[in-house]
Amino acid sequence: MEVATISFDKFNVLQDAQAQERIRAARAKLGDRAVLLCHHYQRADVYQHADLTGDSLKLAKLASQTDAEYIVFCGVHFMAEVADILSKDNQIAILPDLAAGCSMADMANLAKVERCWRELTEVLGTPDEQITPVTYINSAADLKAFCGEHGGIVCTSTNAPTILDWAFKQREKVLFFPDQHLGRWTGFKKGIPLEDMHVWDPDLEYGGLTPEQIKSAKVLLWKGHCSVHQMFQESHIRRWRMQHPDGLVISHPESNLDVCKASDYVGSTEYIINTIKAGPDNARWLVGTELNLVNRLAEEEKSRGVVVEFMAPTVCMCSTMQRIDPQHLAWTLENLVEGNVVNQIEVPPHEAELAKVALDRMLAVS
Repeated sequence: MEVATISFDKFNVLQDAQAQERIRAARAKLGDRAVLLCHHYQRADVYQHADLTGDSLKLAKLASQTDAEYIVFCGVHFMAEVADILSKDNQIAILPDLAAGCSMADMANLAKVERCWRELTEVLGTPDEQITPVTYINSAADLKAFCGEHGGIVCTSTNAPTILDWAFKQREKVLFFPDQHLGRWTGFKKGIPLEDMHVWDPDLEYGGLTPEQIKSAKVLLWKGHCSVHQMFQESHIRRWRMQHPDGLVISHPESNLDVCKASDYVGSTEYIINTIKAGPDNARWLVGTELNLVNRLAEEEKSRGVVVEFMAPTVCMCSTMQRIDPQHLAWTLENLVEGNVVNQIEVPPHEAELAKVALDRMLAVS
């Protein structure tokens, strides 16, 4: 007999404590049929239930390795898509709230990327022979499929330097999207002059570039950014160092170039966590990444006398990931207990096949 899906309406009014109780009860009933993957930026009242945690690269690998029937992804939409692409055919990827998207990922869509490729064809003649498309994992599945189809690859903030090396071994130029800052920092660290990295504005004809600029560019950087990391400024670091000259600064490479250059360390969320945890006792850190992660680190490292401070004077958190709250998680899990799958993420087969090509290239290189 088919069981009706439990409506979310009643969960919307659940107090947090009630929701937490119901999450625990549903998890006990599901046992190992469901696994909860949580990104490091996830809010604390959801993160506490995670079976597996990590940054985008680590979670992509974990999604491909788990045997659970249900992969409940407490992150954002593109992460659940990756889980669906890399998981086995009999596994189901679920996103507790479909509104949990990514503003950066939305800054590049397939129509604009395909138009960019057509315009590059007009200027270069054969972009498939000259340009390797590289998409940051923070992008929709159809853009990963585009890269799979055109000899390209996916990268994360962890493996971007390795991926850029791979890309240049294939062709002489790189089209990097959707985050210009990660692309610029990675290229800069590889010794590519800033004047050889031009920003492609998808809202302008030919990206707002001249044919000469397109021909001379080593890297074309898509005009996209993370709404959280763009808030960090070099002036924040300068003021903090005046007060704490012996302090250490660590930033995520989605921050702008000036912030990265002014930091002592730059790396992915996993790198930030590992670096601070391996650092000296009684150290003071200024951290340029998402607020939930910084707060969690501050609490965890307090017993060592380590002080972890957030870089920006304003609140910067991943607001879309915040949509995965205890109420949505309880609703998702209780539906699974009743035999209902809600908010399943399914990438169309042809698209998934091509996207997997680009993801498999990344995993092989990483």
